[in-house]
Amino acid sequence: MSYSQVKNHPDSTTLYPPRPGLVRDVLGLFKLRIGFMIMLTALVGIAVTPGALELWKVLTLALAVFLSSASAGAFNQYYEFESDSLMARTRNRAFVTGALPHSPLWLLLIGLLLVISVGAAAVCLNPVSAGFVFLGAFFYAVVYTVWLKRRSAWNIVVGGLAGSFAVLAGAAAVDPSLGPLPWLLAAVLFLWTPPHFWSLAIANVEQYAAAGVPMLPVVVGVPRAATIVLWSTMALAITALLPMFFGAGPVYFLGAFCGGGYFVVKAWRLARAPSRRSAMACFFASLVQLTLLLVAATLDRLI
Repeated sequence: MSYSQVKNHPDSTTLYPPRPGLVRDVLGLFKLRIGFMIMLTALVGIAVTPGALELWKVLTLALAVFLSSASAGAFNQYYEFESDSLMARTRNRAFVTGALPHSPLWLLLIGLLLVISVGAAAVCLNPVSAGFVFLGAFFYAVVYTVWLKRRSAWNIVVGGLAGSFAVLAGAAAVDPSLGPLPWLLAAVLFLWTPPHFWSLAIANVEQYAAAGVPMLPVVVGVPRAATIVLWSTMALAITALLPMFFGAGPVYFLGAFCGGGYFVVKAWRLARAPSRRSAMACFFASLVQLTLLLVAATLDRLI
C-alpha cells in the first residue's frame, strides 16, 4: 500500500492514530510553568534596577532566561527518568511512560537551547547578564540534579541559587555593576527555595524515601524538618524586609510584610502539627509570598 493509499484509507486514523497528548508531553518536559516564574524574577531584576532598557532587550532577556530554564528542566527529567518512575508525583512524566523516547538526541536539543539563550544574552545584552543566565541553568541541571540531589540533604539549599541568578541576570542587563537591591532580592530567592521545597518534601516524604532521595524530612524526620521550615521561613521574611533600607518603598514593604507574615503563619502551623495537609498549605503559602513580593517590587518602581 502506497503512502497516498494509506493517507486516504478510511481507517487511516486507526492505522496512524493522532497524538493529542504529544504537545502536552513536550511542554511538560521543559517545565514551562517553572520557567515562566523564573522569567518573571528576571524581569523584576530589571524593574528594580535604576536605568532604562530597550523593549527588545527586555524581551531578549526574558526569552533567554525562559529558554535556559526550559533546557535545565528538560535535562532534569532526562537524567532522572528512572528514579521518577518510583514516585507517584513524577511517574507520569513523558520519559517514564514512554510517551517520548529517551534518546540522546534530547541532549543535543537541550544543549542547543542553552547555547542559544546564553549566546543571545551575551550578544544583545552583556557578558555579565549572560553569565548569570548560564549559572541559573547550570546550578539546577548539574549542581542540584547531578551532584547533590541524591547525595546530600543540602541539595535544594545549594540548588536554590538557580532562582537567584535569574534576578541578577535581569539586573545586570540594565547595569552590570549591580547595586545592593538586586543582591538582596537574590538573597530572598535563595532563602525562599528551601522552605518552599521542604514543605513539598514533607507532604511527599514516603515517596522521596522510596526513591532514595535524601530530602530533609527523609534524613532528619518530619517533625524536625517542619521546625526547620519554620525557622527558615522566618529568616526569609526578615530578609525580605531589608530592601526597605536600600531604596525600596512602601508598596514593596506592604507586599513583603503581608506575604512573609502569611508564609510564617502557615509554617508555624506546619511545625505545630506536621501533616500532608499542613505541609501543602505551607507550600502554597510560599507561592503566595513569592507572588506578592515580585508584584510589589515591580509596582514599587512603577508607581
